[in-house]
Amino acid sequence: MLTKTKIYLSSPHMGGSEQKFVNQAFDTNWIAPLGPNVNGFEDDISKYLKNDKYVAALSSGTASIHIALQLLNVGEGDEVLCQSFTFSASANPIMYQGATPIFIDSEPDTWNMSPELLEIAIKDRIEKNKKPKAIVAVHLYGMPYKADEINAISKKYEIPVIEDSAEALGSYYNGKACGTLSDIAILSFNGNKIITTSGGGALIVSNQELKDKAVFLSTQARDNAPHYQHSTIGFNYRMSNVLAGIGRGQMEVLDERVNARRKNHEFYEANLSKFSSISFLEEPDGYFSNRWLTCIKTSSFEMREQIRLALLEEDIESRPLWKPMHMQPVFKDCLHFTNGVSEDLFEKGLCLPSGSNLSQEDLDRILNIILKSPHL
Repeated sequence: MLTKTKIYLSSPHMGGSEQKFVNQAFDTNWIAPLGPNVNGFEDDISKYLKNDKYVAALSSGTASIHIALQLLNVGEGDEVLCQSFTFSASANPIMYQGATPIFIDSEPDTWNMSPELLEIAIKDRIEKNKKPKAIVAVHLYGMPYKADEINAISKKYEIPVIEDSAEALGSYYNGKACGTLSDIAILSFNGNKIITTSGGGALIVSNQELKDKAVFLSTQARDNAPHYQHSTIGFNYRMSNVLAGIGRGQMEVLDERVNARRKNHEFYEANLSKFSSISFLEEPDGYFSNRWLTCIKTSSFEMREQIRLALLEEDIESRPLWKPMHMQPVFKDCLHFTNGVSEDLFEKGLCLPSGSNLSQEDLDRILNIILKSPHL
């Protein structure tokens, strides 16, 4: 019996030339972790971001955050302020370092870290002689956070920002690429991201010295000696030359992928925004989102679940918005500064299929199911 093709939330989308770079790795026997594709991929990213940034290609976005925390000397007993409305990979590396995350809720304009709550949290911790060592702010679903406000607070209290741009390659804030809005940032190339290397990430820093230190730490911190000598604990976090070849091919089609995802968003918004029970996250002035995932906020938990389950019944993947970190069992004992925004979004929000390889037939199929919702 024939069945309809499964529609994924965000599946990989090859551009065509990835195989060429991978074949080069095989033909030249550069199968080891380093090689020309790694250098080329880093250069491709740096040129795309502009702004004189230095890039280290690593094994994942999570590894990139971990190394960023290392570069900022975050360690045992330190506190790090982290956006609560995000994926757990934003917070887990804080725990790797023996530090403690303190979670900051969102503001409604971008769904990202609230500058107001951030400053309240900083003042609270300073009053208790626990000045935080870093801030992890996230461009969620490709929407830039309020970088001017966050950076002003960072400068005022001299607390550096780690810019989690895992979901925001191709997004811009006042004309500047996400990933260049702070001194240290990260990208992700997981299989579901705007472009992919199968698995991978990148650390973005402001000078060669920081990049060299990041590469040193991510290649087992091997000292400059003819034998294997180590004076520092290191990690096996470098990207392989084969996967970097996939990334080189993907960079060639990045702008096309952004355009496709934005068109998906425009389609959903044009057909669903007329219903008062569905709302979309709008771009504030000066913001440009890659629309990695198109998200809707429904009028109730019941409506969200009815749509999600109706799509699932037709083999179409959708997903509730991120469950805030301050609601996660693993972080239940962590301090949090909240205002109810992220909890409301989690209860009522849904990510719709947003892959750059969706056909018009796919989009129509998704829309028709949503339009049958009794809650509209």
